[in-house]
Formats: sequence, C-alpha cells, structure tokens
Amino acid sequence: RSTRRAVLLGAAILLLVPALMDPRGGKSLETVEQRSVDVMVVVDVSRSMLAEDATPNRLARAKQFASDLVEGVGSDRVGLIEFAGVPSLRCPLTFNHRSFRTQLESLSPQATIRGGSMLGDAIRLATTSLTGTTAKGAISGGADQDAAARQDAGAGKAIVILTDGEDMQSEPVEAAAVAATDFGIRVVTIGIGDARDGGRIPVDARGQRRYLVHEGQEVWSKMDPSLLKQVADAGNGYFVEAGVEQADMAQLAGLLSAGLEKQTRQRSAVSTKQPLFQVFVALALALLVTESLLLARTKEGISQ
Repeated sequence: RSTRRAVLLGAAILLLVPALMDPRGGKSLETVEQRSVDVMVVVDVSRSMLAEDATPNRLARAKQFASDLVEGVGSDRVGLIEFAGVPSLRCPLTFNHRSFRTQLESLSPQATIRGGSMLGDAIRLATTSLTGTTAKGAISGGADQDAAARQDAGAGKAIVILTDGEDMQSEPVEAAAVAATDFGIRVVTIGIGDARDGGRIPVDARGQRRYLVHEGQEVWSKMDPSLLKQVADAGNGYFVEAGVEQADMAQLAGLLSAGLEKQTRQRSAVSTKQPLFQVFVALALALLVTESLLLARTKEGISQ
C-alpha cells in the first residue's frame, strides 16, 4: 500500500504540471463587437495660427490639445481634418491613434493649398466624413435620405474644432446647425489665442524673422470667442475658451463620452481555444483522494 500511495501521489503531482501550463484544445468562433464614439478633430492651420500669444504658438498649442483629447477618449475612433482656405482630410476615422498622431504632428501652414480660414467648409467636410454622405447631402441636409436615416448616420459622433475663430464668411454657424439638427452630430469649439490684444503673425523673409504686414501695418490676429460660441451653440455642443492658457482635454473627453451614445463600429470573428487545465486538475484530485483512502486503510490495518 505504501508503494501504491507513493505512485498515486507522484502521478497527481505530474498531472498538476501540465495543468499549470494552461493547455488548450479545440476551436470556437465568437463575434466580438467594438463599440465607441467617433470624434473628428478639425485643426486650423491658417497663418494666423502661427501667432505666439499662446506659447510657443497657436498651432503647436492646438496640436497639444488634440493629442491630449485623443488620449482622453481612450479606445474611441478618431479622425483628423486640417483647414485654412481649403479643408483636407488627413486621417480618416480609425482606432489606430498612433497613425492619427503621426498625421497631427505633420500639420503646418505650408502644407495647405490656399490661405485664409474657411471654418464652415471644414465643418461640412467633417460632417461628410463622419456620416458617409456626399458633400451635397451634408450641405443641403441630406435631401436624398429620410430624417431617421440621417440621425442614425450621425449617432454617437462629434466634431471638435481647434481654431482662433477667424473666418472668411464661410457660414460656419449654418454648417454646425446642419450637422447637429439633420445628423445629430455634436460640434465642439476650442478657442486658442488672445481675444483682447491678440498676437502678431511671424513670417520668414529671406531667412530673417519679421511679422506679417498689410497695407503698411503689422497684422494683429485676435481669437474670436463670439463666433466660436455661436458655432458651438448651433452645433448643440460646448465652447472651450482656452485663450493662451492650458485646457483640460481629459475633462472634455469625459463630457463627450458621457454625452454621446456608443455605437457598434466594428465586428470581427475571433477564434478561441477552450482551456483544458480542469481535466488534469480533476484527475490529480481523484488520485489524491484515492491516496487518502489508502492512507486511512493503512492506519486502520496498523491499529488492528
């Protein structure tokens, strides 16, 4: 009996070794849904964003805010649009935040096609990119779709604009109203720059640092909080007057996540293997119980 008990105990220990290795076998497919909100970040890259009233300049501050915002939204999808005279989609909606940041860091006024600031056009492009409608549909309110379909296309989506608020009569308030009313998209504006004194716009003149001059006078650019608040109000969103100070983008990300219903953005079939450790544990337990019974019988025999 002592030999049997030793064999049973040794076998139980050996069975516990593969159990600790977490063996798996067989395959099963399950559908995994990834739910998120969609945030389209719109960054002003016009020359006025080079003003240095916000350190080191408005554009650098906008990039920092955008990066902080993306970090705050966590696993949500994000996209990037730059605008000056012409808006451009730099990063379509993606879960890959590293790709977003790469495009964000490459933004510069020199990369734009035309100068000026067309905020309304940027909002219309963001609406188109978020909803998948044609540009005509986004501008006119999507006449080719019924209201329910348009609202469904914009559910759980937001546009976050980082700008100093300068605009060349591109009707940004009307564009924000279409995004919110027709598609249910929330529009958030973040104002960067000094609203009272403003800042000069540096330019490179043959290797020398100077400031932008118009009709013999240095140009002073000021942040326009009034317009940006109107855009946010029309877009059923928030206006953050960052000015020349820091702003808490984590708090804004929390507001967006709480105020927008997460939607299923991606489904994928995942192959998984079933764990088998419990089989080895059960066999080891059975051997230990058997060993205990033999021990009890051995003691009983000795006592007799």
